[in-house]
Amino acid sequence: MTETTKDRPWLFRTYAGHSTAKASNALYRGNLAKGQTGLSVAFDLPTQTGYDSDHELARGEVGKVGVPVAHLGDMRTLFDAIPLEQMNTSMTINAPAPWLLALYIAVAEEQGADVRKLQGTVQNDIIKEYLSRGTYICPPKPSLRMITDVAAYTREHLPKWNPMNVCSYHLQEAGATPEQELAYALATATAVLDDLKGKIAPEHFPDMVGRISFFVNAGIRFVTEMCKMRAFVELWDEICRERYGVEDEKYRRFRYGVQVNSLGLTEPQPENNVYRILIEMLAVTLSKNARARAVQLPAWNEALGLPRPWDQQWSLRMQQILAYETDLLEYGDLFDGNPAVTAKVEELKANARSELQQIDAMGGAVAAIEYMKSRLVESHGERIVGVETGQTVVVGVNRWTEAEPSPLTSGDDSIMVVDPAVEAEQIARLNAWRAARDEAAVQAALKALREAAAAGANIMPPSIAAARAGATTGEWGDVMRAVFGQYRGPTGVSKSPSNRTEGLDEIRAAVDGLTGRLGRRPKLLVGKPGLDGHSNGAEQIAARARDCGMDITYEGIRLTPAEIVAAAKEGGVDIVGLSILSGSHIPLMEALMRLMKDNDLMHIPVVVGGIIPDEDEKRLRAMGVAKVYTPKDFELNRIMFDIVGLIGPEPVAAE
Repeated sequence: MTETTKDRPWLFRTYAGHSTAKASNALYRGNLAKGQTGLSVAFDLPTQTGYDSDHELARGEVGKVGVPVAHLGDMRTLFDAIPLEQMNTSMTINAPAPWLLALYIAVAEEQGADVRKLQGTVQNDIIKEYLSRGTYICPPKPSLRMITDVAAYTREHLPKWNPMNVCSYHLQEAGATPEQELAYALATATAVLDDLKGKIAPEHFPDMVGRISFFVNAGIRFVTEMCKMRAFVELWDEICRERYGVEDEKYRRFRYGVQVNSLGLTEPQPENNVYRILIEMLAVTLSKNARARAVQLPAWNEALGLPRPWDQQWSLRMQQILAYETDLLEYGDLFDGNPAVTAKVEELKANARSELQQIDAMGGAVAAIEYMKSRLVESHGERIVGVETGQTVVVGVNRWTEAEPSPLTSGDDSIMVVDPAVEAEQIARLNAWRAARDEAAVQAALKALREAAAAGANIMPPSIAAARAGATTGEWGDVMRAVFGQYRGPTGVSKSPSNRTEGLDEIRAAVDGLTGRLGRRPKLLVGKPGLDGHSNGAEQIAARARDCGMDITYEGIRLTPAEIVAAAKEGGVDIVGLSILSGSHIPLMEALMRLMKDNDLMHIPVVVGGIIPDEDEKRLRAMGVAKVYTPKDFELNRIMFDIVGLIGPEPVAAE
């Protein structure tokens, strides 16, 4: 191996944000002082879905999975004493990307920054939200228009900014195979570029192709994941040349950031996650020709709850050791010419091209959303069956489960807990902001925003004007909902049972027995209260219950407790199953169980799944919740047996 000039390290990031803008600012400044070289902002669910902190759907969600940013004052506090002109900032924001970028620009202007020098990324990938993450606001077509509005605006005013980060990360978490991850991400990129063509002068289009970046997932199958990244590089180059005629090589580079697979982190024996994270990081760093430009690693204990600063520091140190203590960056690509790697890359490319042709034949990514969603649910189901049957080994989960207790998870402070008072304090600040602003100026700005949206004008200039005037995230979102309408994405779960029969005979017999006792099929209502859009688990429960012979009602995400209780009452259901992964289970379940009692429905068992600490499980059981499931409960048939037992246990024979 010939030694070459040493490469620069990738950007070191930690996906972070919680509680309040002030607390998150302190976290960012601390991480930068520890050697982090870029920021990656996590926003809370109300912000991600375009609601203010005092909206009904925001109850229990404020500050839980990220930082609440409701207006210019919050954004100002978030980046206090962080010079934005010198920073590279990634914002994981999709549906409200125009709005959060507008707030960021307004704060940079207040700092005296040259806006043209701003560097960073807004994720701005709404298609994957319909498929996997659920933080959408508007229907697909106007959402696509807003993505390209941002891109067109940045070309003129923020030339160093990445206007879109095509995000296949959540696709893998939702079940995507490597081929599906390749195809669906590339189909999203082409949908955006096809739409952008009409907004950009031809001479500027290659440069905009070059500004599209990607955000991918790296799973535990190291060789396949590394080959997937090489396939991404080669397919993207092919698309840029053949579909868009981009000749300049610098505009055809596949630029990507990565977070390694949080889905694969285990609740049992969580210390093993350190090894998983390291191995997954190698898949996106060892191959020079397919090396990530930015890497952010989850903390080892994210399957247990919100990581502490120390946990995030541990993940940062892993990157620094690889980049600075090893000799990795001193060599060229270690895998060029390897026949096994070449063969795997070609196989992935061929399968991805086939899937891309299918999507193109349907009219592109926007038209194929329902098809792609159903395919992800099917693939995820197959993956779960592999873990259930032991075909897919997960150490500490389905093999070698006996272990010493982890000293790292003991004690009340083993994970970070967001103070429940945070929500009330944020709402108080929001009300104070509204009271102090120039209301006439805000309403005028919102009117101009509404008119621009309705007329098809670029959404960015009136969004920036609204940000400066003091409008809120919820007000911006309300304008978009009023002009473009609200949207409920496909669930990917059909009413018809699948063809799967393996391992279902015993549970089907139990369901048939229950059907005989009830005189009809048992009815299961699956619901997701609040704003948590991680619907993978709910979809798999609904699909397995359907395949076992139950009648299911699953309307997807973003329901209020009142809507769920009303559906339970009107549908005459036998059991309610709820999924909450945002950490908001206590306030949401308090509200739901109170409504169940008020409606005389306490005879209907309620079960809950989520990332739920032991102490919270006790609180939920005290409210009347019948069963609580956490990530360690991976055997879906076991859950189905529990459901049958809760609805109608076998009668005890008289002695």
